[in-house]
Amino acid sequence: MFLGVFSPLKGEETPFVQQDDIAIEFPFIIIQHIPFSIEIEITDPELAAAMEGDDLRLKIGNEYEDVRILNGKGTATFTARGKTEISFSCDAFHFAKGITPVPLWMSILPPLIAILIALVFREVYSALFAGLLVGTTILHFYAGSNIFIALFQGVFSIADTYLLEAMFNRGHLSIIIFSMLIGAMVNLITRNGGMKGVVNLLSKYANNDKSGQFITWLMGIIIFFDDYANTLVVGNTMRPVTDRLKISREKLAYLVDSTAAPIASIAFVTTWIGAELSYIQDGIDVIGLDENAYMIFFNSLAYSFYPFFTLVFILFIIFRGVDFGPMLKAERKARQAEDQQTGEQFSFSNELDKLEVDEQVKARWFNAVIPVLVIIFGTLAGLISTGWDPEIWNDENIAFGRKISATIGNADSYTALLWASLSSVLVAMLLTLSQRILSLKESIDSLINGFRTMLTAVLILILAWSVALITEHMHTATFISNSMLEMSLSPYFVPAITFILAGLVSFSTGSSWGTMAILYPLMLPATWLITQDYGMEYDTSMLIFYNVVACVLTGSVLGDHCSPISDTTILSSLASSCNHIEHVRTQLPYALTVGTVTILAGTIPAAYGISSYILFPAGLIILFIVVLFLGKKVSKIQVHSS
Repeated sequence: MFLGVFSPLKGEETPFVQQDDIAIEFPFIIIQHIPFSIEIEITDPELAAAMEGDDLRLKIGNEYEDVRILNGKGTATFTARGKTEISFSCDAFHFAKGITPVPLWMSILPPLIAILIALVFREVYSALFAGLLVGTTILHFYAGSNIFIALFQGVFSIADTYLLEAMFNRGHLSIIIFSMLIGAMVNLITRNGGMKGVVNLLSKYANNDKSGQFITWLMGIIIFFDDYANTLVVGNTMRPVTDRLKISREKLAYLVDSTAAPIASIAFVTTWIGAELSYIQDGIDVIGLDENAYMIFFNSLAYSFYPFFTLVFILFIIFRGVDFGPMLKAERKARQAEDQQTGEQFSFSNELDKLEVDEQVKARWFNAVIPVLVIIFGTLAGLISTGWDPEIWNDENIAFGRKISATIGNADSYTALLWASLSSVLVAMLLTLSQRILSLKESIDSLINGFRTMLTAVLILILAWSVALITEHMHTATFISNSMLEMSLSPYFVPAITFILAGLVSFSTGSSWGTMAILYPLMLPATWLITQDYGMEYDTSMLIFYNVVACVLTGSVLGDHCSPISDTTILSSLASSCNHIEHVRTQLPYALTVGTVTILAGTIPAAYGISSYILFPAGLIILFIVVLFLGKKVSKIQVHSS
């Protein structure tokens, strides 16, 4: 029990305290083992003036804590380890409140239930909603409602709290607008014959399934600077080509997803670099390490096995002409299909696929390529514009590459994407109208239909962001992190544990950036302390430190790849017009295969000091052997020509 008494330090006579003189406010969400704050406000002006600068002493068990009153307000911070009662009395004022914190282990339930339902029933809308409902019901139940009332309150709070907060976020709204503008642009360049022209042009080079997949992979590498732009542009552009070559939409989604975040996460000039450096800096600030965040990132690339292994693993799959697991079944089904767009394979909006180009419209490839180039170079220009710092560019001691990297790292990527996508729509309109391919009304109708194609994907994004928000409120990442850190670890296994931990957190929350934001400030200091307690020399400690920096990043990308609630995974499904759960099912074995080889052939040996010059080739050889033994030829199935 907590007993509060006033203890004026000035020795002045304190006015008699009435029941309405003090307001005490508790947070709605109180999680076990997580600190929370109680706000105390003295509402009576005379009493507030008398207490100014004095302490309000709270008794906590057998201990006391003083809360300084300033401007009539004070804040007390507690950590609830179990059910308890907080009470406060002074003169005529009496207050008591029972607290039952939400057990920290329950924080894993919302993402876990969402993921399980999505994988079992292959339906993502109800899965995300169920995860949300479980989370909101738990919060209301532990706030004092009975289970039935908590269930109804949970339903309502999904709408009035989590969906609204997920939408009223500048970054989220930017992604929604960017996605809808991309959909509008793609719809228009489909109607004006531009996409058909691209298909005809690429068909000269993509004349079989191997070349078609390789060109898709190559486009993913070229659009390296942003994972969102990568998924939407590559998926929408290559879908007609891969359809013609009878490459499954699942395979296209895998190629799109696996050349987006991996390349964006390790390149020097991307929309990721600013966030990565910021998160690393947060971690080294806690340690007080005299190292530059950029150089730490640069040195960590020698341990970034997963992205490099993924990119080369795709090439092994492509040029061997093999697949395994659910992807093999999907590929063989696509080879046998008369029409890629039939059946239940695709749940995302098919309006774009059903658009038929008028036979009188001449297919000109540049009507599609020019708007796409506007997106690519417009995004780069926007990044440079929003991140421009004259001091950096006027400093002759900074190398040109560092200037570019710093500029893009400081840029507003969302603004750049919005500028580029809107510009691409306007350019597509100009090309269409200037050649009199479509009338103004037909062009506007095409844009509106393009918006419509994105609505279902936007709904999934909003639900996924809502689940991520409730995992943040319930401290899911803290639960996972604490569970892993409580184990006694040798410093040589810290990188591998970090990789697994980052994967689990990213898989559960659906956010690689959120995972990095949480784990960098947590794992970098923990790693440094473990290595120092182990008595390691500075150079050896730094090798493990660089390894952990890479493992947070690459583990986040792995978890993001595997998670059905990840926004980039959802966007990859959308851009490829692939059933979202089928995309997750077929991609999961490939991602886990590369992840396993990463740990066994890369992360753990590197912690023991084995050179990356040895580990990279060794890991690739192992992956090639895996493909050699597990992969089965897709081409054994007869392909029917149209």
